[in-house]
Amino acid sequence: MKNEIIRLLQQNARMSDADLADILGISAKEAAAEIKKLEKEGVIKGYSVIIDEEKYDKSTVHATIQLKVTPQRDCGFDDIAKTIMMYDEVDSVSLMSSGAYDLSVEVKGNNLKDVAFFVSERLATIEGILSTSTHFLLKKYKEKGIFIDSEENDERGLG
Repeated sequence: MKNEIIRLLQQNARMSDADLADILGISAKEAAAEIKKLEKEGVIKGYSVIIDEEKYDKSTVHATIQLKVTPQRDCGFDDIAKTIMMYDEVDSVSLMSSGAYDLSVEVKGNNLKDVAFFVSERLATIEGILSTSTHFLLKKYKEKGIFIDSEENDERGLG
């Protein structure tokens, strides 16, 4: 049941306890209790809204910054990741398993200059960061399973 509740809430975090109960064949009280339990255990960390930036705020700039990092003695990448996480511009930080970089950082800013300043003056100056590679997001098509641009195309893909 835990996996089903999580899957349903990932699709629609606003789903009511009653709707969850109907789908799962349990009472609304049981559904609410299971959600509370998942929150208390830290399985559910929070709820978020997926927005279409084009319709909400066209000026916001999103970027992914790839970082090559020297792991620190006794803590690996954790201390550097914790330092990066504290910046308001940072949406997420992830450790990558292999490849040309170690950490992937998702950031947002008011414009390209803000993001460039953040990378050059804040990220690149952190001890242990060897190099950065910044990729600006041009358009988002899908996020967390939700289609952002929901315009229907004909079978030829011509609109």
